[in-house]
Amino acid sequence: MSRPFQIEISESQEELEKALRHVTQASSKERLQMLYWLKSGQVSSRRSLAERLGRDEATITRWVRKYKDEGQRGLLEVKHAPGKVPSISGSDLERLKQQLQEPSGFQSYGQIQQWLKSELGLSLAYKTVYEIVRKRLGAKLKVPRPQSSKQHPESLSHFKKNFL
Repeated sequence: MSRPFQIEISESQEELEKALRHVTQASSKERLQMLYWLKSGQVSSRRSLAERLGRDEATITRWVRKYKDEGQRGLLEVKHAPGKVPSISGSDLERLKQQLQEPSGFQSYGQIQQWLKSELGLSLAYKTVYEIVRKRLGAKLKVPRPQSSKQHPESLSHFKKNFL
């Protein structure tokens, strides 16, 4: 036999209605709906709440426990993963940015990889270096187009357009 389902909701029914109208996240709306149904007396058991919300009874129990421990604010809190730590940041990123702005610059992303390893002691993958330079810094490598060693300067001037 399961434990009796008893919960004391401190918010008034009007406060819960107002919160339901203004909430933007679906997960928060479900939880507020649960509190509203319990406060208004429309639902009296975990099973009926679980059926109405389309959730497992264990989830309802967890939400109720969270409400009892931390209140409405704790129940509606949405936690976010911290994310990955950037592989290069701060002063190292600034040094790379300055190096990219110099006229001599870099000829390739492989050259940037070598510079990062020798100067900053960072061993980064080619793809990571490319993502940092192109996406985060918005820089492009300025590499001239290849020219044939067999070209004649006189014949080259013949093909250029004169705008005078």
